[in-house]
Amino acid sequence: MMNETQTNQLIRAYAAQAAQSLTIDPNSPRPVSIAVDLDGDGIPEIAYAYKINGENGVTIFKQLGNEWRPIAYLKGPGYEVSLLTAAPVTSRDRSNLIVGWQIGSIWSKLSVYEWTAQGFKDVAPTDMDYSYVEIEDMPGRYGRDGLSEIALWIHDTGEAYKVEVLRWHNGEFTSAWDVYPYYFQRVVRYYEALTNKHPDYAFYWYYLADAQYKADMPEAAAVSLDKAISLKPSYPTPDMLLDLQKLIQLEQVKQAGDTRATSLFPASLQTIDGTEWGYINDRGEWVIKPQYEYAAQFQSNGYAVVQVNGHSGMIDLTGRQVVPPVWDSISSYSEGRAIVIDKQGFKVMDENGQIVTDKAYSYIAPYRNERAVFANVNTVNPDSQRYGYLDLQGHEVIAPQYEDAGDFHEGKAVVKLKKKSYSLIDRDGARLSSYPYAYVGALGDGLLPFQKESSGKFGYINERGKIIISPQYRTALPFEDKRAIVDISEDYTSQYGLIDRDANFEIKPEYNTIRTLGEQRVAIGQAIDPKRPYIGSKYAIADLFGKRLTEFVYTDISEFKDGLASVTDGDHTYFIDPSGKPAEGFPRLEGSGTLVWMKPLIQVNIDQRMSYVDRRGHIVWQQNTVIPLRSPYRVRELKYKPNKDYLVYYPQIEGMSSQIAQTQVNEKLKQLSQVKPVPADTQLDYSYSGDFNVSFFKKNLLQLQLNGYNFPFGAAHGMPTKLYTPINLMNGRIYELKDLFKPDSDYVSVLSDIVGQQIKQDPQYSYVFPDTYKGIKANQPFYVSEHALHLYFYPYDIAPYVAGFPTFKIPFSSIMNLIAVNGEFWRAFH
Repeated sequence: MMNETQTNQLIRAYAAQAAQSLTIDPNSPRPVSIAVDLDGDGIPEIAYAYKINGENGVTIFKQLGNEWRPIAYLKGPGYEVSLLTAAPVTSRDRSNLIVGWQIGSIWSKLSVYEWTAQGFKDVAPTDMDYSYVEIEDMPGRYGRDGLSEIALWIHDTGEAYKVEVLRWHNGEFTSAWDVYPYYFQRVVRYYEALTNKHPDYAFYWYYLADAQYKADMPEAAAVSLDKAISLKPSYPTPDMLLDLQKLIQLEQVKQAGDTRATSLFPASLQTIDGTEWGYINDRGEWVIKPQYEYAAQFQSNGYAVVQVNGHSGMIDLTGRQVVPPVWDSISSYSEGRAIVIDKQGFKVMDENGQIVTDKAYSYIAPYRNERAVFANVNTVNPDSQRYGYLDLQGHEVIAPQYEDAGDFHEGKAVVKLKKKSYSLIDRDGARLSSYPYAYVGALGDGLLPFQKESSGKFGYINERGKIIISPQYRTALPFEDKRAIVDISEDYTSQYGLIDRDANFEIKPEYNTIRTLGEQRVAIGQAIDPKRPYIGSKYAIADLFGKRLTEFVYTDISEFKDGLASVTDGDHTYFIDPSGKPAEGFPRLEGSGTLVWMKPLIQVNIDQRMSYVDRRGHIVWQQNTVIPLRSPYRVRELKYKPNKDYLVYYPQIEGMSSQIAQTQVNEKLKQLSQVKPVPADTQLDYSYSGDFNVSFFKKNLLQLQLNGYNFPFGAAHGMPTKLYTPINLMNGRIYELKDLFKPDSDYVSVLSDIVGQQIKQDPQYSYVFPDTYKGIKANQPFYVSEHALHLYFYPYDIAPYVAGFPTFKIPFSSIMNLIAVNGEFWRAFH
């Protein structure tokens, strides 16, 4: 690397004869120059500021072989260069050249130059002016992320400045809200000094309140703003004061809600009535006792979705019901609205639990940009269904007129009008552009994936419809962070790569899969078995320039959030940071699954079981593995995982008086649960998971439900299994259907007729294939409840796969003449 003398000699050698070297410090004659790697090749370039013929400029030199040559001449406005520095703003792997062009006595225009294949490009907006600037990798909630934020101090009046902290995200500069608590502490100290010096200047109190609000100090901000208001100033204006007051009040409410929402955590308990859900605190103590069929996480409004009797409702943090459990489902809130479904269709619910739509729809998507895609209910002719958009009040702000409609992004959405006719619309439905193509995808970074013909390849057009990247890909996903995932393969294999906006491959098209992870990171997957790519992938992490940060060791990777991503290598699960290294201060846990940082606890979802641990990995709560029945009986859960793709939780009964009978029934339960020899180090061509629950227990009858799911890799779906085991705890006998009936009864014929009548008369069974039902079998799958017999069929037996297990309930009262009431089976639970 060149020393300072050599750098100055280089500048003098190449500077134009009329050029005047600029100096930021008038007391130092040293020319303004820096040496830093700007193009990511690991070799520093030299940037030098000068003025020629009254114009400011910066020349960039690069070493080419043994010589240094100028490779770029950058010109800017104003009369001086007030700043020349470099920092990683748009990428962690190369620095951006940052130049301040002096345009006034206290004003400069900021330029942030990014290296591209076409040279240096200023990515800063034209109005990025400032009076003072600080550039730093600021720590967010989980530390520094390797990218620098830019703090702009913009002069207002006196010694008051409006402060903005920005970062590069998704191709533009946006507010870096997550680092506000760090940086605005500095701003708070600045204005505290000014308010002490000038206690009667309302605008200093106003800016102190603004800084305290952004520094996560809403209570102090409220006090400072009250002081500003009490001075009755003409500036800040009443509207400015009122707007800030509303923001502070909302933050006070939000902090109270967030504190409440994160103070309780959903947890489950295995009981004789099945799995029941409730909520624990951060010490693992039950606060809302287990009573729900399912319980979701509390949201920022202090409400959580719970299920009762197969329907969803909402409770608050005290467990009080705020929305009755009458809905088929309730989505998470998005932009203050939840989508609910009942037998009428889809509706929109506000944060108070009130329905804002005046009718039901056949479909409503989550809100994006204050708009939600909806489809009209049309039971007569589903093919004529048309899509439109609702506003937050549930009004049809854009009438249903499209064959298809996408979510809004930055105020724009892609819609399909008819075959080979797409448009880009604004939030009011006005058409911005039209595209005569077979397919047009979502807008990203100003480009849209498209197909000229339905069987053709994909390329990209801009918003005006001009072809920017010609059709050449089998798959093309929307751009994000100036990158898009594409597939160039021609056969059953995959060749995924990552391109930039000029169709250059930043990641070569040689991977089985690529997934975006956020925070400028992607997961690249190599096929576990190249001859069978459908088996799956081993993943590594790379940046957007193709630099691989890890080896191919992960079987799954979650998206990054606040600088953390959950990864698993099949044996262990842990967090990593954006550098690909294990995140400091977080545990490494045995097993395969995902972790969620819920502060102060980590929710652990490993090997299909949930628990909570602290940051040291100490267990705070985990689901019980022993289900008490009636003393001395209990069911113990055991785990069998001989292979990464084979996992079974199976039951073992304890407390039976006969050890011989107990051993025999437990061996049978292992067999029925598919606990069998499976090679440990062999790649299976399927995955299998098994689990169980107690479906019925009364007197001496224990009925277990054994569930399984076999998924052949590459298949459209797997095949579920379900088996019930009515067990007599006195002798270990597992009953069959015939054991419920008198020996000489024609139960098969009678039950067949009952099921046949239900299929004919009950509309809920309209999905049954015509003429496929031929009656039940003597060993028909079944289970019992307290007052009824339930017969069921497997998928595809008499109905399509999506119908699941068609089940028919037959009250005991209707077949008492057939039941052997003195038989062992019946008397086991009567």
